Amino acid sequence: MTAMDTPDLDPPGSEHIQKAVPEPEERVFLEGPRSRGSELKSVLTILVEFIRGFRALHFVGPCVTVFGSARFKEDHPYYALARTVGQRLAKIGFTVMTGGGPGIMEAANRGAKEAGGFSVGCNIVLPEEQKINAYLDRRVTFRHFYVRKVMLVKYSYAFVVMPGGMGTMDEFFEAAVLIQTRKIESFPVILFGKEYWRPLVGFLNEMAEAGTIDRADLDLFLFTDSVDEAMDHIRKHAIEQFGLVRMAPPRRSRLLLEKTLRRRR
Repeated sequence: MTAMDTPDLDPPGSEHIQKAVPEPEERVFLEGPRSRGSELKSVLTILVEFIRGFRALHFVGPCVTVFGSARFKEDHPYYALARTVGQRLAKIGFTVMTGGGPGIMEAANRGAKEAGGFSVGCNIVLPEEQKINAYLDRRVTFRHFYVRKVMLVKYSYAFVVMPGGMGTMDEFFEAAVLIQTRKIESFPVILFGKEYWRPLVGFLNEMAEAGTIDRADLDLFLFTDSVDEAMDHIRKHAIEQFGLVRMAPPRRSRLLLEKTLRRRR
């Protein structure tokens, strides 16, 4: 359950703020047909970004990805809850993966670090400046949302969805669709905040009544306010179901200049 260090980490204690991007590459890429050369260049750029992600995250070990709003401050109850979740996930042996930003993401990463676990962030370049949180042992920054989404799913055995906005909803439904269509295993999906997610539960039930989803699809999710219940659910449906055990990390390749994950102080 270890990973390698990225070569571009800032010195300990530094505050990394990515530069604003005036015109996202994705916008240009998605505007419609372009010259064949431009399309090929984009494909190669995306390929390189995938390879960067694979190299950065190859040694992270079994993860649980925590989704949630970047807008909750340290004094908010949801921040405290996410921090506790991060601590508990680390204590049962998981690397905590987030989007690497502030708010809920920072809280979950912080909790993992405080519990002596590993903490990983998959950041995204946005037109506005975005601060990467200071509680990451490993971080990698992506320009394309779809590459980042792959990384947030690929290494995880469970998904924890804290209260959040459109981005959180997007990530939740992305994971749900992949599980529903059997593109990935039936990993547990836990949504914290019964009251917050109550309208979503009602909407999902309406969808089931209308026949647009199966009633059994609702069994994919656990809606809870209890950290203990969530941890028991992850133990049963991730650790036990997939036979996860502690083992030595894969051997690194000196030829590929790989490095194992180390905790940052």
